[in-house]
Amino acid sequence: MIETAVSGNITGEIDIVARDGDVLVVCEVKTRRAGVFEHPMAAVSPEKAQRLRGLAEHWIHAHGGAPPGGVRIDVVGVLLPQRGAPVVEHARGVA
Repeated sequence: MIETAVSGNITGEIDIVARDGDVLVVCEVKTRRAGVFEHPMAAVSPEKAQRLRGLAEHWIHAHGGAPPGGVRIDVVGVLLPQRGAPVVEHARGVA
C-alpha cells in the first residue's frame, strides 16, 4: 500500500501501512544492489526517520486516530546480490 501525505512541511509516501496485533506499523522499504550503494538500512537517516514520524502522524489523523497499541515505525532493507536470493532484513521500531 502506498499512501501519499502532506502535512505542514512534510511530504512523501509511506511504503507499507500494516497492523501487528493492535499496533499500527508504518514501514519504509529500501532496496539496493550489493556492492553498488550503501546498505539499504543505512539509507534511513535521522531526517528520513523524522519525516516518517510526521507522515505516520498525518496518516493516523486522516484515518480515524491512533490504534490502542500505538504506532511503530519499521524499516525493511532488501539487498540484491549479483547471484542468489535477495537478503531481506526487518528492523522494528527504528524511528
